[in-house]
Amino acid sequence: MTKTIRIGVLALQGAFIEHIHALNSLRNIEHISNVIEVRTKEELASVDALIIPGGESTTIALVAERSGMLDDLRAFVQTKPTWGTCAGLILLSKNAIHTKKGGQQLLNVLPVTVYRNQFGRQVDSFTIKLSSPCLDAVSDGSTNVPFEYVFIRAPAIASIDDPEVESLVSLPPGHGHTEITENGVLVAVKYRNLLGTSFHPELTTDNRWHRYFVRMALGETAQS
Repeated sequence: MTKTIRIGVLALQGAFIEHIHALNSLRNIEHISNVIEVRTKEELASVDALIIPGGESTTIALVAERSGMLDDLRAFVQTKPTWGTCAGLILLSKNAIHTKKGGQQLLNVLPVTVYRNQFGRQVDSFTIKLSSPCLDAVSDGSTNVPFEYVFIRAPAIASIDDPEVESLVSLPPGHGHTEITENGVLVAVKYRNLLGTSFHPELTTDNRWHRYFVRMALGETAQS
């Protein structure tokens, strides 16, 4: 019997509905049994994999805490397939630079240091097309097909703090506004059950990153 998965998108704040649409576009292609919005610990317990969307990372954590699901969320991401995009990447990380005054709650599972707002303010948003070898397996047999990466007040990965973390995508030098850009900027990593990306694939019509996560959740992606 073919394995299927039920995927949740954390819907406390941010761009969750776009992820829902992207996942639903794959229902007849990938082995997805259902896609749901997650707002309670009961809904979280009902899914096999989770996406934490972009938005405001401090707000998402605060709402999760007030909703009584922060501890359940911490437990979930320890073992279940979880993808954090933009703010979600920040939440998953173990360390964050340039946090708001007083710091912020982190889920403390992805062993990277994240630099918040690496690419500046909303007006500094940009897109860039890059070929990413990690997507070749979900590109319908094609290779080196460029993906349009969308960056909006995005973080970047300043350092990898565990050798098991796999680098997936880096921007070429010249992007961003901090000292970590000299040799390019790391914007996507994978670590055990976790995927972290700085960009917003849900804002494109290209669903390859969502396919990549589904395959990862099903245990079908290998180390590159």
